[in-house]
Amino acid sequence: MDKDLAARQEARELARQAEAAQQTLKACSQEQLDRMAQAISRAFMEQAESLGRMACEETGFGNPADKAEKNRFAAGRVWEAIRDLKTVGLLREDREKKLWELGVPVGVIAAIVPSTNPTSTVCYKAMIALKAGCAIVFSPHPSAARCTQEAVRIAARAAREAGCPAGAVSCLENVTMEATNELMTCPQVRLILATGGPGMVKAAYSSGKPAIGVGAGNGPAYIHPSADLPKAVSDILRSKTFDNGTICASEQSIIVETSNARAFQEEAARQGAYFLSREEAGKVARVLFRPDGRMNPKVVGRTAQTIGALAGIQIPQSARVLVARETEAGPTRPYSMEKLCPVLAYYVEENQDSVLRKAIAVLSHEGAGHSFMLHARDESVIRRFAQEIPVSRFLVNTPGALGGIGATTNLFPALTLGCGAVGGSSSSNNIGPTDLINIRRVAWGVRDMAPARTAEVSEDMINALTAEIMRKLM
Repeated sequence: MDKDLAARQEARELARQAEAAQQTLKACSQEQLDRMAQAISRAFMEQAESLGRMACEETGFGNPADKAEKNRFAAGRVWEAIRDLKTVGLLREDREKKLWELGVPVGVIAAIVPSTNPTSTVCYKAMIALKAGCAIVFSPHPSAARCTQEAVRIAARAAREAGCPAGAVSCLENVTMEATNELMTCPQVRLILATGGPGMVKAAYSSGKPAIGVGAGNGPAYIHPSADLPKAVSDILRSKTFDNGTICASEQSIIVETSNARAFQEEAARQGAYFLSREEAGKVARVLFRPDGRMNPKVVGRTAQTIGALAGIQIPQSARVLVARETEAGPTRPYSMEKLCPVLAYYVEENQDSVLRKAIAVLSHEGAGHSFMLHARDESVIRRFAQEIPVSRFLVNTPGALGGIGATTNLFPALTLGCGAVGGSSSSNNIGPTDLINIRRVAWGVRDMAPARTAEVSEDMINALTAEIMRKLM
């Protein structure tokens, strides 16, 4: 049988099985759904390290320790956040207004999984789907198919042992673009939850189905003169080196003012930033992106030393992040774009007004709606920038990668980060179970509407109107 035909048939069969499972799930109590989600949490806690190693070996992205930490984040922190949520049945009763609100699962979900966070995304999405009473079918990235499929097997087995119906958690084995497109258009699929590159997110929104997709991250980090400089630098380098920069909320550029530029450079160098010369920056720029404008997969999630070697530059072993001076933002400025690796753009602006303009220019080019990081102790600066910067996550004095996903902040812990309308996304939320339900509202009649009065029309009025119509027709 033709490979593409077999892949499409598999997608249709998994969607049908998921729909059959959905009929059982929608009748489950909150307690039953919670047991399923918690079982996945426990299974992933046990397998966090092995799955982290598997993902790193298959993709070459990041490092095993941080991938294991992401698995533990998805299994532990996400479960803690969703454990006490009420998602199905009667959610709210307003006796005074005579209104009920009931949670209703959206139904079968098609889940697109990225190569950068393949196993942790499976844990997270499977848990929030079952918590919401939804069956879910995963579509792996081709370069992370084996580890994604293994993660889904672990999740499905744990959920079944906790009472989940067969077919409620499944994964494409024949990984092709045709299979993914077939899955997204299957009539049984009610929602697409897409985490991945711009092309895949666009395909999800073009499928004709409701979709939750996320845009590119390209968050600037502004270090204001009032900041605790050593901590700000430490936060940024910790964020940008976590799993070698594969989290989309990680910082992509640093902006400082002229008044604190020298102090920043000295502190950043002390903590492991390697400032590229103009010649070196040009060489690195040529390996960051392919001729078609897409990121070079050979640099994604690699170390500073590996990226330097690809560019023909010897980078000291002490270097944690490569930093390149930049002045503008746009399609001809590769450092102004999202770089899923430990490489940062570096802007120096005259004053706060200029910083604000530059940050907006960077985000307008790429990353609008995603994330912005500000390091400052002056609350007036925080208030001003919060009103102006077009993002959904405005993070203060925290590492971007870890703050954006809710690890170091009180944002909802998530690995799918909505960018809102400004970023071309249907949601600005850190996506959770409440994004995967509909609300059914039961409303009692509480007031009467008086019947509308019928105007009396005399025979003279009718004759006059008829004469006017005839005059216009002649």
